[in-house]
Amino acid sequence: MTARNEELFRRAQAHIPAGVNSPVRAFRAVGGTPPFLERAAGPHLWDADGKRYIDYLGSWGPMVAGHTHPAVVEAVQAAASRALSFGAPTEAEVEMAETLCRLVPSLEMVRLVSSGTEATMTALRLARGHTGRSVIVKFEGCYHGHADALLVKAGSGALTFGNPSSAGVPAETAAHTLVLDYNDAAGARALFEQRGAEIAGVIVEPVAGNMNLVLPLPGFLETLREQCTRHGAVLILDEVMTGFRVALGGAQARYGIRPDLTTLGKVIGGGLPVGAVGGRREIMEKIAPLGPVYQAGTLSGNPVAVAAGLATLKLVDTPGFQERVEATTRALVEGLAGEAKRAGVMFSSQSIGSMFGVYFRAAPPQSFAEVMQCDRERFNRFFHAMLERGIYLAPSAYEAGFVSAAHGAREIEETLAAAREAFRQA
Repeated sequence: MTARNEELFRRAQAHIPAGVNSPVRAFRAVGGTPPFLERAAGPHLWDADGKRYIDYLGSWGPMVAGHTHPAVVEAVQAAASRALSFGAPTEAEVEMAETLCRLVPSLEMVRLVSSGTEATMTALRLARGHTGRSVIVKFEGCYHGHADALLVKAGSGALTFGNPSSAGVPAETAAHTLVLDYNDAAGARALFEQRGAEIAGVIVEPVAGNMNLVLPLPGFLETLREQCTRHGAVLILDEVMTGFRVALGGAQARYGIRPDLTTLGKVIGGGLPVGAVGGRREIMEKIAPLGPVYQAGTLSGNPVAVAAGLATLKLVDTPGFQERVEATTRALVEGLAGEAKRAGVMFSSQSIGSMFGVYFRAAPPQSFAEVMQCDRERFNRFFHAMLERGIYLAPSAYEAGFVSAAHGAREIEETLAAAREAFRQA
C-alpha cells in the first residue's frame, strides 16, 4: 500500500476507533492497510494515490447501476438544490412508497427509515407488537444489523472478527433470540413444535450474504412460511441486501415466498442512507401514529436520499437490466472457477442475480458450518494479490461480492487476467 494511504490510515486511527467507521473496513480480517478512496465512476474506484480498481464491493451492495450514474447524480443535485432536509412529508416519499409496493410482491404499506439496521429493528418491534409475543428466531451467520436483539451468532463484521455476539448486549435481551442453522428446515419445524406459541417472528436473509453467499436449499424458505402461518408468527425476509439484486422483486419474487414483513435498504438509497420496512397492511397499521408500535426518525425519507433511490430504481426497472447484470455476474464466477482449476487450486464459486460468492473449498457452502471450512488464509493471500492488480473485492472471506450494470466484458477480462496470476500466489 502506498505512503499516502498509510499516512491517512495513521491519522484516522488517532481520532476514529481503529481508523474506520464500520469494522470490516479496517482490513483486520485480511491484514494490511485499507485504500482510502477518493472518487468512483461506473465499475471503478480510485484511491488517495490515484490507483484505479475494478470494484466488486459496490459500497456493500447499493451501487447496482454503477458509481456516479449520471441519472442518479442529476437527481441528487436537483433535490439538494431545493432542500437538504425537511423533517416533513414530501411527494417523493409517496412516489418511493408507491414504487416499492409495485415492485415487491408482498408490500402493501411501507415506512421509510434511514438504514437497514433501523428497518430490521422496526420489523422485530412490529412482529412483537402484532403478536404480543417476545421470542425472535434467526439463523446462524445471518446478519441483520447491529440492533441488540440481532447481534446473536451474527454474520458480517461480527463473523469476521470471530465474535458472533457483542459486548454490551444484555443477556436478558439475547435470551429472547433463538438461533437455528441456516438451511435446517427440520430444525425449524422442531423448534416451532416445541415453542411455537412463544415465537413472535422469524427473520432470515432469503439468500445469505453476510457469511459469504449461501443459497437457500429447496424447501427451506417454504418451511419457514408454512410454520409461521401455522403458529401465528410473523415471517420477516431481510432483503436489505437481496432487494433488487437477485431479482426485480427481490428474493421473494425469485423463490415465490410471500413474507409478512420485508426489510429493504442499500439499492433503494442508490448509495445514500435509506431503509424501509413494509408488508401486510394489518401489521403495518400497528406503527405509530396509527397503532401502538412506536417508530420515528428525524431524517426518515430524506429528500436527497429518496431522490437517489428513486433514480436508481428507475434504472433497475428497465427492460433487460436484471438479465444483463446477471449474465455478467455469471461470466465472472464461471471464469474465476476456470482459472482456479487451471492453477490447481481448490476453489468454488456461485452467483444469483448480481451477487456472487467465492470460496476456497471444493463446493459452495450450504451452512455456517461449511462456510467455516473455507481456507481463510488462502483467501487472504488471494485478496491481496488481486488488490495489487487493481481488483477490489470485499476484505473478508465472509462477505458476498457485487457486480453492477456498469461492469462489462472488458472488466471481466481484466479481472480474470488478474486472477490467473493471483491464484498462483494463493
